[in-house]
Amino acid sequence: MTGSPEPLNATIVKDGAGRQDAVDLGNGIFMSRDVSNLYRVLTDEGDVLINTGIGFSAEENVRRLSAVSDKPIRKIIFTQSHDDHIGGWPSFNAPGIETIAQANFAHVRGYFRDSGLGPTLARRSRALWSRDIKKPVLDRTEPEISRIFHDSYSFSLGGRQFDLLAVKGETLDSLVVWMPQDRIVFTGNLTGPLFGHVPNLYTLRGDKIRSVQFYIDSLQRVIDLEPETLVTGHGNPIRGAAEVKAQLSQIRDASQYLMDRTFEGMNAGKSLWDLMAEIRLPPDLAIGQGHGKVSWIVRAIWEEHLGWFRYESSTELYNVPPQAVMSDLIALAGGTGPALSLARAHLSAARPLHALHIAEAIGNVPDALQVRRDANQAILDRVGRENFSEVRWLEAQIANLDAQLGVNTQ
Repeated sequence: MTGSPEPLNATIVKDGAGRQDAVDLGNGIFMSRDVSNLYRVLTDEGDVLINTGIGFSAEENVRRLSAVSDKPIRKIIFTQSHDDHIGGWPSFNAPGIETIAQANFAHVRGYFRDSGLGPTLARRSRALWSRDIKKPVLDRTEPEISRIFHDSYSFSLGGRQFDLLAVKGETLDSLVVWMPQDRIVFTGNLTGPLFGHVPNLYTLRGDKIRSVQFYIDSLQRVIDLEPETLVTGHGNPIRGAAEVKAQLSQIRDASQYLMDRTFEGMNAGKSLWDLMAEIRLPPDLAIGQGHGKVSWIVRAIWEEHLGWFRYESSTELYNVPPQAVMSDLIALAGGTGPALSLARAHLSAARPLHALHIAEAIGNVPDALQVRRDANQAILDRVGRENFSEVRWLEAQIANLDAQLGVNTQ
């Protein structure tokens, strides 16, 4: 992976490429590698730019893509409205350029801006990405959209046909760009930043839960195009009609499997916690979990369809959380000493989540902080390092606890 996926705060990301030339993908298409890639499609009457990269890479992206064509850019298309797809727009925009987005663009951008939940989402992002390289974005001008569409929009330029189709991927304003003459589809982050992995129906840095059925339907819409080349928002193209279909079908079928098993479990009266623990992908559908994670998908499907009230306790309906009585329970258990002993026993018995619950109930005394630190480390060791957000969260927790304990990690 070449950088932090889905950055909400454009200053908290890694530089994925540095100084390099645009990559010739063939068919008059050039790719500039960035946190999210951007693509220049050449035509005899001017060019089409698909996404504009992140703001702090704008100067380098302009340099790369200006070197491959002396024709003007006529159209800019946004496959979605995350900052790493639209941030470079001020540097590419010029009079006469039409900027095209799906009709939900303004709604989704409003959610991420300061007038919506921007401060909250930025704060949550910092908790995950604060140790990544920070670079300033000097121009945060919001893109001015010239044209929106709801389900589909088509245009021709220089003899090349472009069909824009609305899909539901990482955002409600996602779209794919289909070039039927070339059998090429640009999917942006429809399938997430890591192609071939399970969908990220819920992201730790915060976002609306994404509809699993809309996602499956969107994958099917792309499969039905029968593309011969699939160009994603990150990474290299997938080539060959059979390979593209096989990989998209596996992602679709894995998502359908998880939805079906979650529904079956809910109908059987199983708890959310049991389903998160039990449901696994079968070997033929066991795709990567680098960004989404099966247990999180199960929970996202549950909460998308049944909401947050689990019918387990009346306390779920009211504003007194379990933490409000934790100190009372610790006192009833005999105080901090016995509780710490129990937490350490759980940790020694390879039950770090049990230990973490108890240590958090004890509070911020040094011994409890140490148990929390060791429990987070044990969880990280157990889950491995496949899921990017999970690793970032656990590492951040460990670093924060080390700081509270006065441990010098430099």
